[in-house]
Amino acid sequence: MNSFFVLPSLLAADPGRLAEGCARAEAAGADAIHIDVMDAHFVPNLSFGPATVAMAKRAAPNLPRNVHLMMTHPHVYAGRFIEAGATTLLIHAEPEYDIRATLAAIRGHGARCGLVLNPETPAQAVFPHLNDVDEILCMTVRPGHGGQAFMPEVLPTIQAVRRAADAAGRPGLTIMVDGGINLETAKACAAAGANAFVAGTFLYAMDDMAAGVRALRGVC
Repeated sequence: MNSFFVLPSLLAADPGRLAEGCARAEAAGADAIHIDVMDAHFVPNLSFGPATVAMAKRAAPNLPRNVHLMMTHPHVYAGRFIEAGATTLLIHAEPEYDIRATLAAIRGHGARCGLVLNPETPAQAVFPHLNDVDEILCMTVRPGHGGQAFMPEVLPTIQAVRRAADAAGRPGLTIMVDGGINLETAKACAAAGANAFVAGTFLYAMDDMAAGVRALRGVC
């Protein structure tokens, strides 16, 4: 079993060849495919829906589907994405809704659940939920579109979440990072306490994605 997990981000795949992008990630030995769902309200962009998750399940049936809901009302749509095939569903800490009830509902539908922090959101926002989640995602760019530069100011947030998880008796909690991830930034995030890495542009730009997946694990 891998100690460090690598998830290619489908947002960086050729939009006309998304099924091929999923199959590439599976063939490369990735741990899951990361699917960003944007609602054009919580973030200024519109992206994938449940049909994309269902497509990913068909195209790469052995590859778990890590679905990130960048949505103002994730509690309204969570069930649809799980029914479509989401293995893990990640929801944000920032909007106003019942986070604890939504996390419980996700688990009740049979999926793993996680909570996401935007770069400017303090780590303390997830502390009340550390025993309710399977993973925490610390965004290392502002969510909404791919290809942004990594924000090193998020590294203390990663450190704080890891310390809090250890203190809460959750030393194995998955702490994921997403945004501007490459060999250099992944190494810095791993040193801060992250153990799962979403990489879009870095991996999909490679002719040999498998080599990129191995390299990311190696530097961590």
